[in-house]
Amino acid sequence: MSIPGRPPAIFRLYLSGQTASFVAYQMLSVAVGWHIYDLTKSPLVLGFVGLAQFLPQLLLTLVVGHVADRYDRRGIIRVCQAVEALTAAALALGSLTGHLGPYGILACSVVIGAARAFEYPSLLAFLPALVGDEALPRCLALSAAGRQTGIILGPALGGVLCLVAPEAAYGAAAAFSLTALVLFSLLRPALAPVRRDPASLRFLFEGISFVRSRPDILGAISLDLFSVLLGGATALLPLYAQDILSVGPVGLGALRSAPAAGAIAMSLVLARWPLTRGVGRRMFWSVAVFGAATVVFGLSRSFALSLAALAVLGAADNVSVVVRSSLVQLDTPEAMRGRVSAINAVFIGTSNQLGEFESGVTAAWFGAVPAVVLGGVLTMVVVLLWTRLFPGLLARETLRENGNGVQRK
Repeated sequence: MSIPGRPPAIFRLYLSGQTASFVAYQMLSVAVGWHIYDLTKSPLVLGFVGLAQFLPQLLLTLVVGHVADRYDRRGIIRVCQAVEALTAAALALGSLTGHLGPYGILACSVVIGAARAFEYPSLLAFLPALVGDEALPRCLALSAAGRQTGIILGPALGGVLCLVAPEAAYGAAAAFSLTALVLFSLLRPALAPVRRDPASLRFLFEGISFVRSRPDILGAISLDLFSVLLGGATALLPLYAQDILSVGPVGLGALRSAPAAGAIAMSLVLARWPLTRGVGRRMFWSVAVFGAATVVFGLSRSFALSLAALAVLGAADNVSVVVRSSLVQLDTPEAMRGRVSAINAVFIGTSNQLGEFESGVTAAWFGAVPAVVLGGVLTMVVVLLWTRLFPGLLARETLRENGNGVQRK
């Protein structure tokens, strides 16, 4: 029998599968970034990798939400893992035989983006059925720690394997995706599925209407969108590693891992001491710190200072992630969690993948350092603007709207 508010045993299986999935995805990200930049030496092409992964997510939003709310979420996750494993294997084979060029890498990035478009919302919506709402805030914090563990291990392993050959990193990513497929196959939801309404246009668009009607949810996910869209410098890390800091692929892996190191430390803190008061204010402050750390990273010429700035950036971002994820899941009825999670995933994808495209374009126009510094400054401007646009979110005290979930002992 599980203790209220504490993660049930089945969550460990979910956490292991999610971590393996993120290791695979991050290994692919660092390998694809290093490989395509090595082939083209173009920051603009690096940006196109992010765009190739984002566009399927944007175009499939309504379909993803419909599928996640009407079909077996565990089955969706398993199919996505199989597709990602096959795509990674195709990249490995193409690289090994010398037939993989920039266009082939971009095409595979589109396939990975489509699979992730279905997988991530299904993972988010599936979690409450496994653990229940009482344990959800702590499980979300630990889930964030698992994702960040994958983000630490994936780039580090990917960077080392890229020293051997890109196909080594692609092959290892395929193996991790298969591991995640096996682990997710063992999951059984603890809660019975909710009866769904018949499919209709109203059903498809209901998630959008719900988010628009809830200012706290809209404010939280849009704040994340614009802050990471403007302040994210992930796409330019291969350029920083090669041309500015001169640290090679192993250094690139460390740079990719540094935000995750900060984030996992913060995740463990939040799992041990969950946020119970002043969640809105803490979220806004964390995004402001994210922007300031981005400016420091952009100006840094020291590898150690760059790693420290990225770690602070990751820790600050994780506070925002946990608050946003908790608000979205706890304020949304179970029958709509797939559609709302799909919208949330699009906002996340916009901030990450489209943010990578934006970083590549601005770096091509102004140079890498001005692009990163400008993004960090604009992030802090967005924080000030959002305090005016969403005063209710700023004033929100608890993760649950009625204030009675996370505070019960």
